[in-house]
Amino acid sequence: MDGEMLTLQDIKKEPFVIEHILWKMKPKDIMEAKFTKTEHGVAVRDEIKGYIFYIESMGKEPLLFMMRHTAIDFAETIAKIDEVPMEMLKNDIEANKDEHYFGMYPIGKEVEAWLKNELGVK
Repeated sequence: MDGEMLTLQDIKKEPFVIEHILWKMKPKDIMEAKFTKTEHGVAVRDEIKGYIFYIESMGKEPLLFMMRHTAIDFAETIAKIDEVPMEMLKNDIEANKDEHYFGMYPIGKEVEAWLKNELGVK
C-alpha cells in the first residue's frame, strides 16, 4: 500500500488487511475518547487496531470507505469501494439511522454480507 486510496481489488490482494477487519466496529466507537473520568478514577478504552468499513453520507450519494486505525489512535481513510450496490448502502443507512456519527454510518448486515462474499471471508 503506497499512500493512494485503495480499491476493492487492492484490498482483495491484501490478506493482512482482510484478516484484520473489525466487522462489528462502528465509527462512533473509533472516535470515542481514549480516557474518560468515572466515579472510580480514569477508565481507558480498549485498544482499537485494525480496519473498519463505514458509509459516508455527506455527499449527494452515500459512499463506502475503509478506515485504518492503529494502536496509537491514528486513523485514516485508506480505501473507497465503488462496486457496492447503491441500494445496499441506502438500506444500511436506514437500518442504522440511529448509529450515525458526523455523517458516518456503520455498515449493516446487507453490506457486510456483500463485502464478505467479495473478499472471500466466511
